[in-house]
Amino acid sequence: MEQQDRYIRFDWAVKRLLRQKANFGVLEGFLTVLLGEDVKIIELLESESNQQTIDDKFNRVDIKARNSKDEIIIVEIQNTRELYYLERILYGVAKAITEHISLGERYYEVKKIYSISILYFDIGKGNDYLYHGQNSFTGVHTGDHLEVTTKEKDALVRKLPAEIFPEYFLIRVNEFNKAAVTPLEEWIEYLKTGCIRPDTKAPGLGEARKKLIYYNMSPAERHAYDEHLSAIMIQNDVLDGAKLEGRMEGRVEGRAEGRVEGLMEGKIEIAKNLKLKGLDIDTIHEVTGLSSEEILKL
Repeated sequence: MEQQDRYIRFDWAVKRLLRQKANFGVLEGFLTVLLGEDVKIIELLESESNQQTIDDKFNRVDIKARNSKDEIIIVEIQNTRELYYLERILYGVAKAITEHISLGERYYEVKKIYSISILYFDIGKGNDYLYHGQNSFTGVHTGDHLEVTTKEKDALVRKLPAEIFPEYFLIRVNEFNKAAVTPLEEWIEYLKTGCIRPDTKAPGLGEARKKLIYYNMSPAERHAYDEHLSAIMIQNDVLDGAKLEGRMEGRVEGRAEGRVEGLMEGKIEIAKNLKLKGLDIDTIHEVTGLSSEEILKL
């Protein structure tokens, strides 16, 4: 019996495989389709090994790259729910801006940033699977868009604020429920299901079919990947229950504390289950968001 290809989830691949230069084509294809322009990764600007703290290691962006216009692109992969996810996005963008302009440089050196969040959880209400937002200044009475004249390198340049301020993309993977027709829809289908069409022409997906096959991993890598998926399932089940209990408690008491306490109890329960399964502290932290000290006390 022929073994059917099974492809590695994108959230795992982007942390383990797509950082390798030989595999840049997969990520470049995804960004090209999403942004509607040809994107070539010049460099990865950071790796997980140079984060300042264990919290920073798992909570900051996964991939930062530059496009052909020397603009910074941030790609975040997020599996676990967070109470303050929008604040986290803002923090990541602000940190990227300040880290990539040297002290003493003029402000025109600030790069445009695209923040792309691939969300494997429910962030709120909405009917679409893809949301895009950017800053613009609109006349309260006239409805026109403000155009700013700036001086850059001894030349006057007219710019719309949207050309400078960051752009945000929120991809709500679980909300995609349609037949994939366009290249973007094929990518979202893969993000959700892990399936890639044999005849795909979408940029990056053809290369993904060759390089992200589950059975190409070593037994040890497959075991780690399977544990990763199990951990996600456990935390989603427990947090769903904790979220419901927290809401009920919040309604009864009339306070938001019930929701917060319910979520924290859920995370603690997840951490206990993962410890029993023998997962290491870093992985448990990645899944639950609990600190190393909190996990060691369980």
